[in-house]
Amino acid sequence: MRGDTAYGPSAVDAVAPRGVPLDPRSTMTPILFVYAKGGPPLEYAVPRIAAHAEVHVLALAPLPRTTESVWRPGCASVTTLPPGEGVELVDLICSHARRVGAEAVLTLSEYAVVAVAHASLRLGLRGAGERVAGARDKRLMRRIWRDAGVPVPGFAEVHAPQDITAAFETLRPPLLLKAAWSAGSTAHLTVWNEQQAEAAWKTGRSVMEASSAQGYSELLAADEGVSDFLLEEIVTGEASDWFDGDGWGDYVSVEGIVADGRYHPLCITGRMPTIAPFTERASLAPAALPDALQHRIEEVSRAAVDALGLDTCATHTEIKLGADGAMWLIETAARFGGVMTTRQVETVFGFDMIGMLVRQLLGREVAYPERMLTEGQGAAGSLVVLAVDAEGRPWTELPAWDFEAVDWASLVAPGSRVEPVREHSLAPGSPVPRYEEAGGANSMAALCFLTAESGPELLADCGRILAALPDALTAPSAALAAAHTAPTAPTATLTPAPTEPSALSTDRSTPGSTA
Repeated sequence: MRGDTAYGPSAVDAVAPRGVPLDPRSTMTPILFVYAKGGPPLEYAVPRIAAHAEVHVLALAPLPRTTESVWRPGCASVTTLPPGEGVELVDLICSHARRVGAEAVLTLSEYAVVAVAHASLRLGLRGAGERVAGARDKRLMRRIWRDAGVPVPGFAEVHAPQDITAAFETLRPPLLLKAAWSAGSTAHLTVWNEQQAEAAWKTGRSVMEASSAQGYSELLAADEGVSDFLLEEIVTGEASDWFDGDGWGDYVSVEGIVADGRYHPLCITGRMPTIAPFTERASLAPAALPDALQHRIEEVSRAAVDALGLDTCATHTEIKLGADGAMWLIETAARFGGVMTTRQVETVFGFDMIGMLVRQLLGREVAYPERMLTEGQGAAGSLVVLAVDAEGRPWTELPAWDFEAVDWASLVAPGSRVEPVREHSLAPGSPVPRYEEAGGANSMAALCFLTAESGPELLADCGRILAALPDALTAPSAALAAAHTAPTAPTATLTPAPTEPSALSTDRSTPGSTA
């Protein structure tokens, strides 16, 4: 099978991220990095991999070109090939790993986790292990947790219409319909009766088919990724019983790494309230939780991850927080949290989680904390731009997205900073898509990364941005339209708008993320 291969500078020429020393063995230890949609942006991830290994990229999806000048110098080679399906995909990964002499295979994408785990097993390399499907298929995940006594909402698998009838006989509505292999809240719909559930099931399958066409689908089990669903009870969260201060969502995630079967929880990240049905709006670090509560969450995450029986991989474990200390597991993924979670953790807690995992996969020494960290320095967050306000009401207009058109300094505290994540944002001038509940993160227009001097300031910054953003984007469009239509004096001249893409443009046609 032929593909496009490009050879760039050796990893020895890569610049290690600030504060991360370049491992001298990185120039002689090849690692195969399997790229697919989702995960941290390459401009952040590749330098951290290249600090510890010689990076050979196998791209199963189009690579981000607007940030290529940042990530390409860290790659010894880049090969783009169609992924194939099932065993063919595992064969492809294995053959390319042998070709470059890889001593480890890594992916940061939800959609490639299972395939990479199977390839690593065949190659005799460290990886997530033979039980990886339990951290991907939400049906299997819940069965494992239920049998292990880990708290999960009531659920039922949906394979056919009669399964919907059975679910409403045993579960308490309203229920949440979920695609078993989805990510980023894609194909999640709330239903109150069987008729709604049957209609939602059809809608969900259509959404998953559309996502698959855009590259946001399970690569190893494409057919199952479109058709497999479950219904589960919606448990009631109570953020006020847990958090110091208002504005927090009622769930958190524990970020960690499993190293040769031993789970190392590293820290907790918090959230703002989701948009209906359960689409994430913002991920924030640190979470404003007392230490004692953080350690209670840590132990529940340990029970959940240990039950899955993973070998060596990243973990991202989401936990719902209820009244009177109740907790329920939402899911665990055998990869890092989506989009900018790794950068948030590095900014606040000092963990280069990508570098740590690379070293672990290569069998090198990694310094893990004795206990999960509960305090950090400063605050960092990822804010998703969706065409809804803080309460989930749709914007009255759908303006064009343009990061540079917004006066960000007027919206955030003096010590705060906002920057665009180009790889996960539409090109300037692209219309902000209408928010569709079933589409989840596929409705995202852009992603912004924020830093602040404290957690409360970060939360307040996000609130002000959400309130101001529709008007802030609409005003420049209206002003430009007025400038083109208003009568002008004979001597006046109008400078035409630039036609070339700005430095903030991106080649993404449809944004999306894994949470």
